[in-house]
Amino acid sequence: MTRSEPVDPPSSYEVKLPAFEGPLDLLLHLIREHRIDIYDIPISLITQQYLDYLELMTELNLSVAGEFLVMAATLLQIKSRMLLPRDEQEESADEGEDPRDELVRRLVEYQRFKEAAGSLEEREARWRDVFRRERASPEQSEPEEFDLGDLSLFDLLTALRGVLERVPDPSVMELTVETLTVRDRMTQILERVEGLGEGGELEFDHLFETDRSRIAVIVTFLALLELVKLRALGLRQAASLGEIAIVRLNSADTAVASPEERAAVGEERGPHG
Repeated sequence: MTRSEPVDPPSSYEVKLPAFEGPLDLLLHLIREHRIDIYDIPISLITQQYLDYLELMTELNLSVAGEFLVMAATLLQIKSRMLLPRDEQEESADEGEDPRDELVRRLVEYQRFKEAAGSLEEREARWRDVFRRERASPEQSEPEEFDLGDLSLFDLLTALRGVLERVPDPSVMELTVETLTVRDRMTQILERVEGLGEGGELEFDHLFETDRSRIAVIVTFLALLELVKLRALGLRQAASLGEIAIVRLNSADTAVASPEERAAVGEERGPHG
């Protein structure tokens, strides 16, 4: 067994997501992914899946809000009540109520609010086409939030889980000759996408073809998140739960440059870029 040198461990690279989805979004994603009836949730399956995602988010050093832990405790409590013998279950429940009922009510209500919010966003997008904002100056062009388009972060995590399941057994370690940082990986990803030519797309799974360890996969994923945040790359999903494609955007040429280099490029191009 050979020893692997860690490549830019995730613990040294924190990802902050200002528009990060909450625990109810994750539960709705799991219900959709497994095609579950929202009124008859298999609590054991959903609890285990939820905890698996929570573990992955922690490993990626994503900022996990306390509400995720509260929901985990709630799911475990419901699961324990569901596992009680029927007589004890009826005695512990309020007026014979199903332990899942309150959770179902919250999910249904939240889903309605999301659908309403989606309609408002569509209306806002139509108005933006009529009343366009002035072009931002180079000093104001630095993005602050992730723009995943129609995808959610959990769509990405689902795709990442599929990749990690195909990674070789971590007990069989490989020797890493070169150290790889997130910044280095960002450059490599951009070069690969640019090599596809105009309009070319790279499938999400193909991005990790050369990664032979879990840590390498995670570094690649963090590099992709950073490129999406910088709007150098975009993500596209033709259908719900379908394959994710990575596409090049206009700002890719300055994505991994330093702030000073990006400012210099902005000055060369002028205000009309």
